[in-house]
Amino acid sequence: MADVAGEAGRVPWRGWVKGGLTGLVILAVGALAWTALSHLAAEISYQEVVDALRATPGWALGVALAATCVSFLALTFYDWTALRYVGRRVPYPVIGLTSFCAYAVGNTVGFGPLTAGAIRYRFYTPHGLEPEEVARIVGFVTATFGLGVAGVTALGLFIAGDVTGMGMPGWIGHGVGAVGLCLLAALVVASGRHQAVTIGRWSVEPPAPRLLIIQFLATIVDIAAAGTVLWVLLPASAVIDLPSFIAIYAVAIGLGVLSHVPAGLGVFETVVMAAVAGRADTEQVLGALLLYRVVYHVVPLLLAGVAVALLETRRVAVMLADTRVVRAGRRLAPPVLGALTLLLASMLVFSGVTPADDARLDLLSGLLPLPLVEGAHFLSSVLGLMLFVVARGVTYRLDGAWWAAVSIVLAAMVLALAKALALTEMVLLAVLLGLLLLSRREFTRKASLLHSALTRPWLVAVGLLLIAALAVLFFVYKSVDYTHDLWWQFEFSGEAPRGLRALLGVALLAGLGAGWALLRPAVMADLPDPDEDALARALAVVDAQRRPGAQLALLGDKKLLFSENGQAFIMYARQGRSWIALFDPVGPSVEWATLIWRFVEMARASGGRAVFYQVAPENLALYADMGLVAFKLGEEAQVDLTSFDLKGSKRANLRNSANRCEKAGVQFEMVPAAGVPALLDELRAVSDDWMAAHNVREKRFSLGAFIPDYIALRPVAVLRRDGQVVAFASLMLTGQAEEASIDLMRFSSKAPPAVMEYLLMRLILMFKEQGYKRFNLGMAPLSGLSASAVGLWQQVGRAVYERGDRFYNFSGLRTFKSKFGPEWEARYMAVPGGLNPMLALADITVLIAGGLRGVVGK
Repeated sequence: MADVAGEAGRVPWRGWVKGGLTGLVILAVGALAWTALSHLAAEISYQEVVDALRATPGWALGVALAATCVSFLALTFYDWTALRYVGRRVPYPVIGLTSFCAYAVGNTVGFGPLTAGAIRYRFYTPHGLEPEEVARIVGFVTATFGLGVAGVTALGLFIAGDVTGMGMPGWIGHGVGAVGLCLLAALVVASGRHQAVTIGRWSVEPPAPRLLIIQFLATIVDIAAAGTVLWVLLPASAVIDLPSFIAIYAVAIGLGVLSHVPAGLGVFETVVMAAVAGRADTEQVLGALLLYRVVYHVVPLLLAGVAVALLETRRVAVMLADTRVVRAGRRLAPPVLGALTLLLASMLVFSGVTPADDARLDLLSGLLPLPLVEGAHFLSSVLGLMLFVVARGVTYRLDGAWWAAVSIVLAAMVLALAKALALTEMVLLAVLLGLLLLSRREFTRKASLLHSALTRPWLVAVGLLLIAALAVLFFVYKSVDYTHDLWWQFEFSGEAPRGLRALLGVALLAGLGAGWALLRPAVMADLPDPDEDALARALAVVDAQRRPGAQLALLGDKKLLFSENGQAFIMYARQGRSWIALFDPVGPSVEWATLIWRFVEMARASGGRAVFYQVAPENLALYADMGLVAFKLGEEAQVDLTSFDLKGSKRANLRNSANRCEKAGVQFEMVPAAGVPALLDELRAVSDDWMAAHNVREKRFSLGAFIPDYIALRPVAVLRRDGQVVAFASLMLTGQAEEASIDLMRFSSKAPPAVMEYLLMRLILMFKEQGYKRFNLGMAPLSGLSASAVGLWQQVGRAVYERGDRFYNFSGLRTFKSKFGPEWEARYMAVPGGLNPMLALADITVLIAGGLRGVVGK
């Protein structure tokens, strides 16, 4: 265990190194892509690209928009088939909205908490899907999309032969395409056998042939329609037939995805320009690529923002028959608006390094003084970077981020007029402002933006933004001789100096922000141990809600983070770098989101990781909103008291155990809380006997401990034999009288066999008579993990459950609890991704055991 502790201290640095290297690789790929793109466009000018954009006919834009609609309609079938693959059913309107928003965000942004996978996770888990099922959906979509891209490329080769223009004989292209199509057909045939495909330790269940065919057809329609968007925008599209171009497009998309650069920016353009080189004017191709990004990426994101914002209004919500669509829109509003904020922030930065229209500058020169124009240009770019950073807070529903975004957008709208009469820019910002105002009630989490540290993905995104802005600057002003004098040239026609100063301001602000985020000292802001007043307040909250497990807050070994009104709290403890909260927050659910965010920010401010241990599946979307990932811990057994009885063959063992105990003279007694103090000496003797017999230490945190004041809080059930206590169970109850649970459950060596079954049976029957609805038997660790689930966590957990009985009786515990016919409900750990789950679980183990000695010595 000493080695484990030492490794736990070193691994976070390795994680930072690994994450930093990954970020540097992405930045390097982005830089190389822009370098290659700049080399291909070396002979053209920015004005030629603008002229090519303006020369695009209206009919081409209409066809491109129609093809975009077809592509996004096909994308909805990705989720439809994936849900069928995991055996789930969700109404199609809900699938359509989620899919549209997920792809509108993922296609445009493609990183961190704004990815399509994260949006699916936010939406599908409240509909009853478990996180591993969402992971299977994402894996299914990713794998089948890859197969679809390969299939479309093969189909294009089979039809067109040579699609590269490199003089390859057509028969080779036809042959390669035929082989690829045959392999895909063989895969469809193999899937009909319903045999799992095993590669090493991994086992994947192939989808049914029908689903595979539907998915493949959807991919063909999607890629063909998306490729058509670009094809109709190209000025010389007739030079390349559509099937050949679709194959080129599929390859470009695949390489863009593999690059991990957001939206494949630069990589996609480089492949397309290289493939059509010599077939059309370079400036026209580049103009078509820019227009393609607007039509296929920007327009859907704007529409997604409008859709989810409209669902926020009461008038529209009342008119919709399917309220699940309204709920979906509410969950999707912040991430979609965050992506839109990110996009328009990038627009402000790029606007700062590109020239304005000469006619508008001439008009502006007669209205405003030059210093005001220069200042507006500079500040607009700086505000763009600030808005880029604020987009993270918008995604996380922060109240402060909403106010900051509204303020920045308002200021940027004014500056857009002052710097260049940029009407289009102002209109887009006005749309974002309107959407933010419509969605105001979704941004209720109070948190300080200054104390919210940017994560590595966001820092990488800022770096990519700067690389892109620098590449655009050098492309636009490549004919300008760069000298030191440029920095001090101030005139209306001096566009290059203004662009240089704007980019310098953005780069300096980004550098200062990144340095502050990475080098600032950790703020060890923690709460004091709870005093008697805090424990009394916690007891009142526990009694006012229905979950008896919340009683563990009264052990005194956990800190309590109360909501502002004191009606809810989070109980937590710290171990190593882990801030570990036990269960979901306690109290009214309306307080949970703000409480969870406060806890996550407290942990981050101290340089730690926030961990939520044993949370319920219906609340996973709350943790996803905080950027946390859920990992299944096991299943909790809950007996439905309304239907429980001892009749039938399934309960024969319980009846036999009861008969044996009663024949042995065992008597059941319920001792009220007021009578427990007089019984403590006898209970302690039984507890000590049990601990000695099992050679265990007292556990804490997620388990009750024999603490006299804590035991005396609630009634205790005892079993007596010849007047002597031989077994007892302390209870966890609330004032709602809806659910009961056991806490400590111990027996002496003098107790007859099956005494624990008898004690539980008597408790279940007693609470059934008292009108309780459920009896909680606690969790069975690692149970319910699917053998075919995706992910290392699931595979390792399943292997431990099946082969780890020598260390812990995993399967035996579930078998024992199954005797009472419970309903099993999954429990999860919510924690940041990467190595954090394993490190957090190690910290939790040490915390529950009371230190490393407790882990080693049970």
